[in-house]
Amino acid sequence: MRVSSVLAAICLSAGAVVAADLPASASPADWGLNGTYVATSNGEWAKVNDVFRDQTSTRSTWTITSTCSYPGECTGTVTSDWGWTAPIYQKSSVWYLKRTIDGWQPCPDGSSASGLQVYRFFASAPDGSTAEPGSSTLMGDDQTTGISGSCGSSKVVFISMPFKLVKAN
Repeated sequence: MRVSSVLAAICLSAGAVVAADLPASASPADWGLNGTYVATSNGEWAKVNDVFRDQTSTRSTWTITSTCSYPGECTGTVTSDWGWTAPIYQKSSVWYLKRTIDGWQPCPDGSSASGLQVYRFFASAPDGSTAEPGSSTLMGDDQTTGISGSCGSSKVVFISMPFKLVKAN
C-alpha cells in the first residue's frame, strides 16, 4: 500500500511539472507545427566527417501539418517547395524529420548513392534558450549520412550543419 502511495505522488508531481511548462492558454492546436515555414541550413558552419568545411547553404519553404496527442508528442507531414514530402514527428519536445535523398553521394565510377537526411530541431528563444511551445523560431541541425558500402567503400560521408526553421508571416 505504501509503494502505491509513493508512485501516485510521483505521477501527480510529474503531471504538475508538465502542466506548469505550458502557457495557461495552450490547447492541442498550439502544441504542433502548422503553417508555412522558411527552412535554412547554414553551410558556412558545416562539418564534413567532423571537420569544418564550407558547404552550400540551402533555403526552402516548408508547409507543415501536424496533430498532437499530448504536449511534446506530435506527428505530421512536411511538404517542401523543392518537391519532396516527408513525415515529421516530435518526441519530448524535439522535432525530427527523416528522408532519403536519392543520388546524394557521387561515386568515382560515375554512379551515385543515396543519403539519409535527418533534421532535428526544437523551439528556441532569441537568446538561444529553450522557448515556450508555439514559438515561431526553431533551431537544430541538418545531418546527412551516406550508406556504408556505397561507392564500393565502407567509409561513410557525414555532413552536419546548423538548421533554423522560422514561421513565415
